[in-house]
Amino acid sequence: MIEKKFVKQRLKEIEIQNFVADKLSNSGHSRIEIKHTPLGDKIIIYSGRPGLIVGKKGENIKMLTTTLRTKFNLENPQIEIGGVDSPMLDPNSVADRIVYSLEKFGPKRFKFLGYETLKEIMKAGAIGAEIVIGGVGVPGARAKSWRFSAGHLKKSGDISASYVLRATTVANLRRGAIGIKISIIPPETILPDKIELKDIKEEEKKEEKKKPIRKRKIKAEEMPKEKTEEKKENGNNKEI
Repeated sequence: MIEKKFVKQRLKEIEIQNFVADKLSNSGHSRIEIKHTPLGDKIIIYSGRPGLIVGKKGENIKMLTTTLRTKFNLENPQIEIGGVDSPMLDPNSVADRIVYSLEKFGPKRFKFLGYETLKEIMKAGAIGAEIVIGGVGVPGARAKSWRFSAGHLKKSGDISASYVLRATTVANLRRGAIGIKISIIPPETILPDKIELKDIKEEEKKEEKKKPIRKRKIKAEEMPKEKTEEKKENGNNKEI
């Protein structure tokens, strides 16, 4: 019984996330989180352009709260807007940006758009990135797909499954639909095949500095003459 309750709750959260994502399409939203609190359900929408999500005088937020309360039976839904630190490293915001420009200016300059967004992603510090634009709406006699890639991008293995950020979306144009796929490796990812070259001389110098300095006892023969004479005088004074 408890397992069924958790499954129902999770399915309800996924339905709410999909509903909010459909309502906020082409608004630059990155991801949606749902947190359950004693005061009510808190829905956090992360976006690089929060002004589009809020709308004029918060109209979009008011509409979302009323629809969530009536459609999903939420008692006190609270919607918050969270900012994205680097929008060009977030694949969802990049995909929404491409969709917005294609639907506004058309697909004629899709190559320029792909190369420019790829440059901005790499400037933000990404290790590797890939943009795929394809569909009937792409200029040409047939449905084509263009691939824009830069840097080092993993296509298989654990790095590809766990660390590569991906997003897919569709731009609906007059001629047809255009599919967009974004793949980004963030800069904090540690690749297993990364090789670092170390300077042996510098490493030896560091090891020598770390070694403790041992104090050696100085014999009377090795001591300077002034110090030996002082010791003899002190010895004579003690005898007196």
